[in-house]
Amino acid sequence: MTDPDTATENPPASAPQSGRVALVTGASRGLGAALAEALAPAYHVVAVARTTGALEELDDRIRDAGGAATLAPMDITNADAMAQLCRSIHDRWGRVDLWAHAAIHAPALGPAGYLDLKDWEKAVTVNVTATGRLISFLAPLLGEAGRALFFDDPRGGQKFFGAYGATKAAQIALAQSWQAESERTGPRVSILAPRPMATATRRRFFPGEDRGALASPGTEAERLLAAIRGDSGRDPGAIPG
Repeated sequence: MTDPDTATENPPASAPQSGRVALVTGASRGLGAALAEALAPAYHVVAVARTTGALEELDDRIRDAGGAATLAPMDITNADAMAQLCRSIHDRWGRVDLWAHAAIHAPALGPAGYLDLKDWEKAVTVNVTATGRLISFLAPLLGEAGRALFFDDPRGGQKFFGAYGATKAAQIALAQSWQAESERTGPRVSILAPRPMATATRRRFFPGEDRGALASPGTEAERLLAAIRGDSGRDPGAIPG
């Protein structure tokens, strides 16, 4: 179900009263899902991900906590779908107050000389091309007062992280350029550095790691949001622009 016109809104028993709208891309699991839950008390959350079942489970948790969500089960690499979603957000609310971009493709680790080219192309499409396109779609919706959040994972140049490290670095470079360009005009762009978390992506990269020492996505989402809450200058926890 990837038609943006099928995005479903599930009203809660008591919706947030602020009228603010948060868009979370990559909202089905890990940090993205945790951010959506953490934002729900203060925002109407538009949750975007490919996995319908995971989005429905997220919606149940948000509703149980008294929040409201609109589910958008679609692929961020589908340019037409994302354009229509942004148009629908504009027509419904007229703006996005906060965009948290947690969507990522994590290719398998391997030597740079033996890249799986199909996986490489997917990493470029998801991590770089889609991010650049979304910035152009979301900038007008965020306007001067909105805020965009990106999440760094500096693996560029590390052995066996060639595809992931390069494309994640390119994604963050795009965000840093936007951050510098919009410093005086808005929107505010924050590039945050999450601590190592017990996620599926982390397990794929470090299968034998002691996960008990890792932060939970929920705890980390709360920490990152607290770091930017009420900030009047440079974002605490953000990478300098």
